[in-house]
Amino acid sequence: MSTPSETSAPARPRIPKIPFWVQILSGLVLGVLLGWVAKSGDVAWLTSTLGHIGDMFVQLLKLVVAPLVFFAILVSITNLRQVNNAARLATRTLLWFMVTSLIAVAIGLAIGLLTHPGAGTGLTPKDGQAPDHAGSWIDFLTGIVPTDVITPFTELKVMQIVFMGAVAGVAALQLGEKAEPVLKISRSGLELLQKALWWVIRLAPIGTVGLIGNAIATYGWNLIGKYATFTVDIYVGCALVLFGVYPLLLSTVAKVNPIQFFKGAWPAIQLAFVSRSSVGTMPVTQKVTERLGVPKEYASFAVPFGSTTKMDGCASIYPAIAAIFIAQIFDVPLSIGDYVLIAFVSVIGSAATAGLTGATVMLTLTLSTLGLPLEGVGLLMAIDPIVDMMRTATNVAGQSAIPIIVAAKEKILDRDAYATAHGSTLEADAADVVPAEQPAPVPAAAAAG
Repeated sequence: MSTPSETSAPARPRIPKIPFWVQILSGLVLGVLLGWVAKSGDVAWLTSTLGHIGDMFVQLLKLVVAPLVFFAILVSITNLRQVNNAARLATRTLLWFMVTSLIAVAIGLAIGLLTHPGAGTGLTPKDGQAPDHAGSWIDFLTGIVPTDVITPFTELKVMQIVFMGAVAGVAALQLGEKAEPVLKISRSGLELLQKALWWVIRLAPIGTVGLIGNAIATYGWNLIGKYATFTVDIYVGCALVLFGVYPLLLSTVAKVNPIQFFKGAWPAIQLAFVSRSSVGTMPVTQKVTERLGVPKEYASFAVPFGSTTKMDGCASIYPAIAAIFIAQIFDVPLSIGDYVLIAFVSVIGSAATAGLTGATVMLTLTLSTLGLPLEGVGLLMAIDPIVDMMRTATNVAGQSAIPIIVAAKEKILDRDAYATAHGSTLEADAADVVPAEQPAPVPAAAAAG
Protein backbone atom coordinates (compact mmCIF):
# COMPACT_ATOMS: atom_id res chain seq x y z
CA MET A 1 0.00 0.00 0.00
CA SER A 2 1.47 3.31 -1.00
CA THR A 3 1.97 6.13 1.45
CA PRO A 4 1.06 9.76 0.70
CA SER A 5 4.73 10.51 0.19
CA GLU A 6 4.95 7.76 -2.38
CA THR A 7 1.95 9.01 -4.31
CA SER A 8 2.99 11.63 -6.81
CA ALA A 9 0.74 14.67 -7.02
CA PRO A 10 -0.73 15.34 -10.43
CA ALA A 11 1.34 17.84 -12.37
CA ARG A 12 -0.27 21.21 -12.81
CA PRO A 13 -0.67 22.23 -16.42
CA ARG A 14 1.82 24.95 -17.25
CA ILE A 15 0.60 28.05 -19.03
CA PRO A 16 2.73 28.35 -22.16
CA LYS A 17 4.81 31.51 -22.43
CA ILE A 18 3.82 33.83 -25.24
CA PRO A 19 6.92 34.90 -27.23
CA PHE A 20 7.68 38.59 -26.89
CA TRP A 21 7.45 39.20 -30.63
CA VAL A 22 3.93 37.73 -30.57
CA GLN A 23 3.03 40.09 -27.72
CA ILE A 24 4.38 43.01 -29.73
CA LEU A 25 2.51 42.01 -32.87
CA SER A 26 -0.67 41.56 -30.86
CA GLY A 27 -0.19 45.03 -29.40
CA LEU A 28 0.16 46.50 -32.88
CA VAL A 29 -2.99 44.78 -34.15
CA LEU A 30 -5.01 45.65 -31.03
CA GLY A 31 -3.80 49.25 -31.16
CA VAL A 32 -4.87 49.64 -34.79
CA LEU A 33 -8.24 48.05 -34.03
CA LEU A 34 -8.94 50.22 -30.98
CA GLY A 35 -7.74 53.33 -32.81
CA TRP A 36 -10.12 52.56 -35.69
CA VAL A 37 -13.01 52.04 -33.27
CA ALA A 38 -12.22 55.31 -31.47
CA LYS A 39 -11.96 57.23 -34.73
CA SER A 40 -14.94 55.76 -36.58
CA GLY A 41 -17.24 55.87 -33.54
CA ASP A 42 -15.91 59.19 -32.25
CA VAL A 43 -15.28 57.58 -28.85
CA ALA A 44 -13.53 60.38 -26.99
CA TRP A 45 -12.86 58.45 -23.81
CA LEU A 46 -11.16 55.63 -25.74
CA THR A 47 -8.96 58.08 -27.62
CA SER A 48 -8.03 59.74 -24.32
CA THR A 49 -7.29 56.38 -22.67
CA LEU A 50 -5.07 55.25 -25.54
CA GLY A 51 -3.21 58.56 -25.34
CA HIS A 52 -2.65 58.19 -21.60
CA ILE A 53 -1.37 54.62 -21.99
CA GLY A 54 1.13 55.65 -24.67
CA ASP A 55 2.24 58.73 -22.74
CA MET A 56 2.78 56.68 -19.56
CA PHE A 57 4.98 54.19 -21.40
CA VAL A 58 7.07 57.01 -22.90
CA GLN A 59 7.34 58.71 -19.49
CA LEU A 60 8.63 55.50 -17.91
CA LEU A 61 11.30 55.29 -20.60
CA LYS A 62 12.24 58.93 -20.00
CA LEU A 63 12.52 58.28 -16.27
CA VAL A 64 15.26 55.70 -16.83
CA VAL A 65 17.01 57.15 -19.89
CA ALA A 66 18.72 60.22 -18.38
CA PRO A 67 20.73 58.49 -15.59
CA LEU A 68 21.26 55.45 -17.84
CA VAL A 69 23.01 57.58 -20.47
CA PHE A 70 25.20 59.30 -17.88
CA PHE A 71 26.43 56.10 -16.22
CA ALA A 72 26.74 54.25 -19.55
CA ILE A 73 29.01 56.95 -21.03
CA LEU A 74 31.07 57.27 -17.84
CA VAL A 75 31.60 53.51 -17.45
CA SER A 76 32.18 52.94 -21.19
CA ILE A 77 34.99 55.51 -21.32
CA THR A 78 36.74 54.00 -18.30
CA ASN A 79 36.39 50.52 -19.83
CA LEU A 80 38.50 51.68 -22.78
CA ARG A 81 41.58 51.66 -20.58
CA GLN A 82 41.41 47.85 -20.78
CA VAL A 83 41.68 47.96 -24.58
CA ASN A 84 44.89 48.48 -26.49
CA ASN A 85 44.75 51.14 -29.20
CA ALA A 86 41.61 52.61 -27.61
CA ALA A 87 42.10 55.97 -29.34
CA ARG A 88 42.32 54.30 -32.75
CA LEU A 89 39.19 52.25 -32.02
CA ALA A 90 37.25 55.36 -31.04
CA THR A 91 38.44 57.27 -34.11
CA ARG A 92 37.60 54.45 -36.53
CA THR A 93 34.19 54.03 -34.93
CA LEU A 94 33.41 57.71 -35.47
CA LEU A 95 34.68 57.59 -39.08
CA TRP A 96 32.51 54.58 -39.91
CA PHE A 97 29.54 56.32 -38.30
CA MET A 98 30.12 59.26 -40.66
CA VAL A 99 30.69 57.10 -43.76
CA THR A 100 27.47 55.12 -43.30
CA SER A 101 25.55 58.32 -42.51
CA LEU A 102 26.74 59.79 -45.81
CA ILE A 103 25.63 56.67 -47.68
CA ALA A 104 22.23 56.77 -45.94
CA VAL A 105 21.60 60.45 -46.73
CA ALA A 106 22.56 59.85 -50.38
CA ILE A 107 19.96 57.07 -50.54
CA GLY A 108 17.37 59.37 -48.94
CA LEU A 109 18.04 62.17 -51.42
CA ALA A 110 17.91 59.79 -54.39
CA ILE A 111 14.55 58.37 -53.30
CA GLY A 112 13.11 61.83 -52.66
CA LEU A 113 14.19 63.12 -56.06
CA LEU A 114 12.78 60.07 -57.83
CA THR A 115 9.38 59.94 -56.12
CA HIS A 116 8.53 63.61 -55.39
CA PRO A 117 6.81 62.79 -52.06
CA GLY A 118 5.24 66.25 -51.65
CA ALA A 119 3.48 66.26 -55.01
CA GLY A 120 -0.23 65.44 -55.25
CA THR A 121 -0.80 65.18 -51.50
CA GLY A 122 -3.43 67.89 -51.31
CA LEU A 123 -1.57 69.38 -48.35
CA THR A 124 -0.95 73.12 -48.23
CA PRO A 125 1.28 75.37 -46.08
CA LYS A 126 -1.69 76.24 -43.85
CA ASP A 127 -1.81 72.59 -42.73
CA GLY A 128 1.54 73.04 -41.01
CA GLN A 129 2.41 74.50 -37.65
CA ALA A 130 5.75 75.82 -36.46
CA PRO A 131 7.33 73.75 -33.64
CA ASP A 132 7.58 75.19 -30.15
CA HIS A 133 11.34 74.68 -30.17
CA ALA A 134 13.49 74.82 -33.29
CA GLY A 135 17.00 73.52 -33.62
CA SER A 136 19.82 75.65 -35.01
CA TRP A 137 23.58 75.33 -35.29
CA ILE A 138 24.11 77.92 -32.56
CA ASP A 139 21.68 76.14 -30.27
CA PHE A 140 23.34 72.82 -31.03
CA LEU A 141 26.90 74.00 -30.42
CA THR A 142 26.16 76.08 -27.34
CA GLY A 143 23.63 73.60 -25.99
CA ILE A 144 26.18 70.83 -25.48
CA VAL A 145 27.57 72.45 -22.32
CA PRO A 146 24.97 72.57 -19.51
CA THR A 147 24.45 75.60 -17.30
CA ASP A 148 23.89 73.37 -14.25
CA VAL A 149 23.96 69.67 -13.39
CA ILE A 150 20.23 69.27 -12.68
CA THR A 151 18.42 70.67 -15.74
CA PRO A 152 19.84 68.15 -18.27
CA PHE A 153 18.30 65.32 -16.24
CA THR A 154 14.95 66.99 -15.58
CA GLU A 155 14.50 68.19 -19.18
CA LEU A 156 16.19 65.16 -20.81
CA LYS A 157 18.87 67.12 -22.67
CA VAL A 158 20.74 64.04 -23.77
CA MET A 159 23.77 65.70 -25.38
CA GLN A 160 24.41 67.65 -22.18
CA ILE A 161 24.16 64.40 -20.22
CA VAL A 162 26.60 62.79 -22.66
CA PHE A 163 28.96 65.75 -22.18
CA MET A 164 28.88 65.42 -18.38
CA GLY A 165 29.32 61.65 -18.56
CA ALA A 166 32.28 62.02 -20.92
CA VAL A 167 33.94 64.64 -18.69
CA ALA A 168 33.41 62.44 -15.62
CA GLY A 169 34.78 59.40 -17.47
CA VAL A 170 37.93 61.19 -18.66
CA ALA A 171 38.47 62.61 -15.17
CA ALA A 172 38.14 59.12 -13.69
CA LEU A 173 40.76 57.85 -16.14
CA GLN A 174 43.13 60.62 -15.07
CA LEU A 175 42.59 59.93 -11.36
CA GLY A 176 43.28 56.22 -11.72
CA GLU A 177 42.88 54.21 -8.52
CA LYS A 178 41.54 57.22 -6.60
CA ALA A 179 38.41 57.13 -8.73
CA GLU A 180 37.74 53.42 -8.17
CA PRO A 181 35.12 53.94 -5.40
CA VAL A 182 33.16 56.25 -7.70
CA LEU A 183 33.47 53.80 -10.60
CA LYS A 184 32.22 50.95 -8.41
CA ILE A 185 29.10 52.97 -7.55
CA SER A 186 28.69 53.92 -11.22
CA ARG A 187 28.86 50.31 -12.38
CA SER A 188 26.32 49.27 -9.77
CA GLY A 189 24.08 52.19 -10.75
CA LEU A 190 24.31 51.20 -14.41
CA GLU A 191 23.36 47.60 -13.64
CA LEU A 192 20.44 48.74 -11.50
CA LEU A 193 19.15 51.04 -14.25
CA GLN A 194 19.52 48.34 -16.89
CA LYS A 195 17.41 46.00 -14.80
CA ALA A 196 14.79 48.71 -14.21
CA LEU A 197 14.76 49.49 -17.94
CA TRP A 198 14.08 45.86 -18.69
CA TRP A 199 10.94 46.03 -16.54
CA VAL A 200 9.81 49.01 -18.63
CA ILE A 201 10.63 47.15 -21.84
CA ARG A 202 8.36 44.30 -20.77
CA LEU A 203 5.51 46.83 -20.91
CA ALA A 204 6.23 47.59 -24.57
CA PRO A 205 3.26 45.54 -25.91
CA ILE A 206 0.88 47.63 -23.75
CA GLY A 207 2.66 50.85 -24.70
CA THR A 208 2.35 49.86 -28.36
CA VAL A 209 -1.43 49.59 -28.02
CA GLY A 210 -1.59 53.14 -26.68
CA LEU A 211 0.90 54.74 -29.08
CA ILE A 212 -0.43 53.18 -32.28
CA GLY A 213 -4.07 53.37 -31.21
CA ASN A 214 -3.82 57.05 -30.32
CA ALA A 215 -2.10 57.84 -33.63
CA ILE A 216 -4.89 56.17 -35.62
CA ALA A 217 -7.65 57.67 -33.46
CA THR A 218 -6.20 61.18 -33.63
CA TYR A 219 -5.22 61.41 -37.28
CA GLY A 220 -7.24 58.71 -39.03
CA TRP A 221 -6.54 56.80 -42.23
CA ASN A 222 -7.66 59.60 -44.55
CA LEU A 223 -4.99 62.00 -43.33
CA ILE A 224 -2.32 59.33 -43.19
CA GLY A 225 -3.22 58.41 -46.78
CA LYS A 226 -2.05 61.84 -47.90
CA TYR A 227 1.44 60.90 -46.74
CA ALA A 228 1.48 57.54 -48.50
CA THR A 229 4.40 58.31 -50.81
CA PHE A 230 6.42 59.92 -48.02
CA THR A 231 5.81 57.00 -45.65
CA VAL A 232 6.72 54.43 -48.29
CA ASP A 233 9.85 56.45 -49.13
CA ILE A 234 11.01 56.35 -45.50
CA TYR A 235 10.40 52.62 -45.20
CA VAL A 236 12.09 51.84 -48.52
CA GLY A 237 15.08 54.05 -47.70
CA CYS A 238 15.51 52.52 -44.27
CA ALA A 239 15.09 49.01 -45.70
CA LEU A 240 17.81 49.67 -48.29
CA VAL A 241 20.21 50.69 -45.53
CA LEU A 242 19.11 47.99 -43.08
CA PHE A 243 18.99 45.07 -45.51
CA GLY A 244 21.34 46.37 -48.21
CA VAL A 245 24.10 48.69 -46.99
CA TYR A 246 24.82 47.01 -43.65
CA PRO A 247 24.92 43.44 -45.07
CA LEU A 248 27.15 44.63 -47.92
CA LEU A 249 29.62 46.24 -45.52
CA LEU A 250 29.55 43.24 -43.20
CA SER A 251 30.29 40.82 -46.02
CA THR A 252 32.90 42.89 -47.91
CA VAL A 253 34.64 44.81 -45.12
CA ALA A 254 34.20 42.62 -42.04
CA LYS A 255 34.18 39.38 -44.08
CA VAL A 256 31.33 37.88 -42.05
CA ASN A 257 27.98 36.35 -42.94
CA PRO A 258 25.34 39.11 -42.88
CA ILE A 259 22.52 36.62 -42.32
CA GLN A 260 24.22 35.62 -39.07
CA PHE A 261 24.19 39.30 -38.07
CA PHE A 262 20.42 39.47 -38.30
CA LYS A 263 20.08 36.21 -36.38
CA GLY A 264 22.05 37.65 -33.50
CA ALA A 265 20.89 41.28 -33.59
CA TRP A 266 17.18 40.68 -34.22
CA PRO A 267 16.05 41.05 -30.56
CA ALA A 268 17.44 44.61 -30.46
CA ILE A 269 16.07 45.53 -33.90
CA GLN A 270 12.66 44.18 -32.93
CA LEU A 271 12.58 46.11 -29.66
CA ALA A 272 13.74 49.32 -31.36
CA PHE A 273 10.90 49.06 -33.87
CA VAL A 274 8.33 48.99 -31.08
CA SER A 275 9.86 51.25 -28.43
CA ARG A 276 11.04 53.91 -30.93
CA SER A 277 13.98 54.59 -28.62
CA SER A 278 17.63 53.91 -29.46
CA VAL A 279 18.68 54.81 -25.93
CA GLY A 280 15.94 52.68 -24.40
CA THR A 281 17.09 49.72 -26.49
CA MET A 282 20.76 50.30 -25.62
CA PRO A 283 21.22 47.48 -23.04
CA VAL A 284 19.79 44.89 -25.43
CA THR A 285 21.80 46.33 -28.34
CA GLN A 286 24.99 46.01 -26.31
CA LYS A 287 24.16 42.45 -25.31
CA VAL A 288 23.53 41.26 -28.88
CA THR A 289 26.66 43.08 -30.10
CA GLU A 290 28.75 41.25 -27.51
CA ARG A 291 27.05 37.99 -28.44
CA LEU A 292 28.15 38.62 -32.05
CA GLY A 293 31.80 38.56 -30.99
CA VAL A 294 32.61 42.20 -30.21
CA PRO A 295 34.76 42.46 -27.04
CA LYS A 296 32.76 43.65 -24.04
CA GLU A 297 35.16 46.53 -23.34
CA TYR A 298 34.82 47.96 -26.84
CA ALA A 299 31.08 47.25 -27.12
CA SER A 300 30.44 49.03 -23.82
CA PHE A 301 31.91 52.16 -25.44
CA ALA A 302 30.71 51.89 -29.04
CA VAL A 303 27.06 51.04 -28.36
CA PRO A 304 26.30 53.83 -25.83
CA PHE A 305 28.22 56.25 -28.06
CA GLY A 306 26.25 55.08 -31.09
CA SER A 307 22.93 55.22 -29.23
CA THR A 308 23.33 58.99 -28.92
CA THR A 309 25.08 59.81 -32.22
CA LYS A 310 24.56 56.98 -34.78
CA MET A 311 21.17 57.72 -36.37
CA ASP A 312 21.07 56.66 -40.03
CA GLY A 313 17.28 56.48 -39.95
CA CYS A 314 16.46 59.62 -37.97
CA ALA A 315 19.39 61.84 -38.96
CA SER A 316 20.10 60.84 -42.56
CA ILE A 317 17.26 59.21 -44.49
CA TYR A 318 14.42 61.01 -42.74
CA PRO A 319 15.64 64.66 -42.94
CA ALA A 320 16.73 64.17 -46.58
CA ILE A 321 13.32 62.95 -47.74
CA ALA A 322 11.46 65.29 -45.36
CA ALA A 323 13.32 68.36 -46.66
CA ILE A 324 12.33 67.50 -50.26
CA PHE A 325 8.75 66.81 -49.14
CA ILE A 326 8.42 70.16 -47.32
CA ALA A 327 10.13 72.10 -50.14
CA GLN A 328 7.58 70.71 -52.59
CA ILE A 329 4.61 71.52 -50.32
CA PHE A 330 5.80 75.12 -49.89
CA ASP A 331 6.90 75.35 -53.55
CA VAL A 332 10.52 76.17 -52.67
CA PRO A 333 13.07 74.99 -55.29
CA LEU A 334 16.19 73.25 -54.00
CA SER A 335 19.57 73.59 -55.72
CA ILE A 336 22.49 71.19 -55.89
CA GLY A 337 24.12 73.25 -53.13
CA ASP A 338 21.07 72.65 -50.94
CA TYR A 339 21.36 68.89 -51.40
CA VAL A 340 25.04 69.05 -50.45
CA LEU A 341 24.07 71.07 -47.38
CA ILE A 342 21.51 68.42 -46.40
CA ALA A 343 24.25 65.79 -46.56
CA PHE A 344 26.59 67.95 -44.49
CA VAL A 345 23.97 68.58 -41.80
CA SER A 346 23.09 64.88 -41.65
CA VAL A 347 26.67 63.71 -41.23
CA ILE A 348 27.87 66.40 -38.81
CA GLY A 349 24.69 67.17 -36.92
CA SER A 350 23.41 63.66 -36.21
CA ALA A 351 24.19 64.08 -32.51
CA ALA A 352 21.35 66.59 -32.41
CA THR A 353 18.89 63.70 -32.66
CA ALA A 354 20.02 62.25 -29.34
CA GLY A 355 17.03 61.67 -27.13
CA LEU A 356 14.21 59.29 -26.50
CA THR A 357 12.11 59.22 -29.65
CA GLY A 358 11.58 61.09 -32.88
CA ALA A 359 13.83 63.31 -35.01
CA THR A 360 12.10 66.69 -34.73
CA VAL A 361 15.26 68.45 -33.56
CA MET A 362 17.25 67.11 -36.51
CA LEU A 363 14.51 68.10 -38.93
CA THR A 364 14.28 71.66 -37.60
CA LEU A 365 18.07 71.89 -37.76
CA THR A 366 18.00 70.84 -41.43
CA LEU A 367 15.11 73.14 -42.36
CA SER A 368 16.59 76.17 -40.59
CA THR A 369 19.95 75.58 -42.31
CA LEU A 370 18.22 75.41 -45.71
CA GLY A 371 15.93 78.34 -44.95
CA LEU A 372 12.79 76.23 -45.38
CA PRO A 373 9.63 77.10 -43.38
CA LEU A 374 9.60 75.44 -39.96
CA GLU A 375 5.83 75.07 -40.28
CA GLY A 376 6.72 72.04 -42.38
CA VAL A 377 7.58 70.18 -39.18
CA GLY A 378 3.92 70.31 -38.19
CA LEU A 379 2.96 68.68 -41.46
CA LEU A 380 4.91 65.55 -40.54
CA MET A 381 3.85 65.16 -36.92
CA ALA A 382 0.69 63.30 -37.96
CA ILE A 383 2.62 60.25 -39.13
CA ASP A 384 5.74 60.53 -36.98
CA PRO A 385 4.89 57.47 -34.81
CA ILE A 386 4.44 55.35 -37.94
CA VAL A 387 7.71 56.29 -39.66
CA ASP A 388 9.67 56.52 -36.40
CA MET A 389 9.40 52.77 -35.84
CA MET A 390 11.34 51.96 -39.00
CA ARG A 391 13.77 54.85 -38.45
CA THR A 392 14.68 53.60 -34.98
CA ALA A 393 15.07 49.99 -36.10
CA THR A 394 17.56 51.20 -38.73
CA ASN A 395 19.40 53.29 -36.13
CA VAL A 396 19.84 50.34 -33.78
CA ALA A 397 20.95 47.95 -36.54
CA GLY A 398 23.71 50.42 -37.44
CA GLN A 399 24.70 50.83 -33.79
CA SER A 400 25.38 47.09 -33.68
CA ALA A 401 26.81 46.62 -37.20
CA ILE A 402 29.50 49.31 -37.03
CA PRO A 403 31.23 47.90 -33.90
CA ILE A 404 31.34 44.52 -35.65
CA ILE A 405 32.97 46.07 -38.73
CA VAL A 406 35.52 48.00 -36.66
CA ALA A 407 36.28 44.99 -34.46
CA ALA A 408 36.81 42.83 -37.56
CA LYS A 409 39.18 45.39 -39.12
CA GLU A 410 41.11 45.63 -35.83
CA LYS A 411 41.24 41.81 -35.58
CA ILE A 412 39.57 41.73 -32.17
CA LEU A 413 36.28 40.20 -33.37
CA ASP A 414 35.60 36.72 -32.00
CA ARG A 415 34.60 35.08 -35.27
CA ASP A 416 33.67 31.80 -33.61
CA ALA A 417 31.22 33.63 -31.33
CA TYR A 418 29.84 35.50 -34.34
CA ALA A 419 29.33 32.29 -36.31
CA THR A 420 27.41 30.65 -33.47
CA ALA A 421 25.37 33.68 -32.35
CA HIS A 422 21.64 33.21 -32.40
CA GLY A 423 18.67 35.50 -31.97
CA SER A 424 17.54 34.44 -28.53
CA THR A 425 14.27 35.86 -27.30
CA LEU A 426 14.08 39.07 -25.35
CA GLU A 427 13.01 37.00 -22.34
CA ALA A 428 16.33 35.16 -22.46
CA ASP A 429 18.19 38.42 -22.93
CA ALA A 430 16.59 39.79 -19.75
CA ALA A 431 18.71 37.50 -17.64
CA ASP A 432 21.84 38.75 -19.37
CA VAL A 433 21.09 42.46 -19.62
CA VAL A 434 22.89 43.02 -16.32
CA PRO A 435 26.47 41.70 -16.53
CA ALA A 436 27.33 39.23 -13.81
CA GLU A 437 31.00 40.09 -13.72
CA GLN A 438 33.44 42.74 -14.87
CA PRO A 439 34.79 42.32 -18.38
CA ALA A 440 38.13 40.70 -18.85
CA PRO A 441 40.82 42.65 -20.71
CA VAL A 442 41.17 42.11 -24.43
CA PRO A 443 44.29 40.04 -25.14
CA ALA A 444 47.11 42.37 -26.17
CA ALA A 445 48.01 40.21 -29.13
CA ALA A 446 44.50 40.34 -30.50
CA ALA A 447 44.10 44.05 -29.89
CA ALA A 448 47.42 44.92 -31.48
CA GLY A 449 46.32 43.60 -34.86
